[in-house]
Amino acid sequence: MDIYQVDAFNNAVFKGNPAAVCPLEKWISDDLMQAIAEENNLSETVFFVKNGNSFNIKWYTPTCEIDLCGHATLAAAHIIFSELNFKEKQLEFNSKSGKLTVTKNGDWYTLNFPSEEIVEIETPDLLKQALNVPVLKTFKGKWKLLVLLESEAIIKNLTPNFHLLTQLEYLGIGVTAKGDSADFVSRFFAPKIGINEDPVTGSAHTLLIPYWAKKLNKTKLEAVQLSKRTGILKCEYLNDRVEMSGQAVTYLKGQLII
Repeated sequence: MDIYQVDAFNNAVFKGNPAAVCPLEKWISDDLMQAIAEENNLSETVFFVKNGNSFNIKWYTPTCEIDLCGHATLAAAHIIFSELNFKEKQLEFNSKSGKLTVTKNGDWYTLNFPSEEIVEIETPDLLKQALNVPVLKTFKGKWKLLVLLESEAIIKNLTPNFHLLTQLEYLGIGVTAKGDSADFVSRFFAPKIGINEDPVTGSAHTLLIPYWAKKLNKTKLEAVQLSKRTGILKCEYLNDRVEMSGQAVTYLKGQLII
């Protein structure tokens, strides 16, 4: 089985978010896909199978299958375009989150994903303890929390208590603030599903883009995810959909022997 490793949402190796990409001719068992993802020990391993003119896609963390992953979708598209000789400018994925498209424009890839609605909630005491910084507002999505903090500096220097975060009912916690140079900045933590900090999180931007578009009264935004590896995204708010554009670079090509 062929395997690739791609650094997504940046244009240099050792930056952005690494994802393992496994093209399949036909589906293998869920248990085997989970075992491969655990062995890879990256935030996501993505598998896909060609289905006519589109591709069926699945994403796995080291501990579970998830419904949506932005950076691994970008990584899969990068391999389809760069290694599998895909000639069209746009490709379509079928997933648990519906149809997702990726359009290639030079060395940038634009992901079109569904927006996710958020509702403001009272900040849980456990979350306040885990972050140990002033929280301005807290919002909940389907399985993620979006937490508004005071500044980019606070986001950058944040050192959360991951053990406390695992005790929250939510699978992921995104923290965000207005950026000093970008429109907004963020970080994303998901220790409950085996990822203390995700370097760049496309799925979190399905909440972040609508929030900041409305708050800043603009539809096109620039975003930076302030992990150690750094992610750079160009974003657009399209009401019930969002677009995220990023670059990607192939780090590894190999074969699995199983």
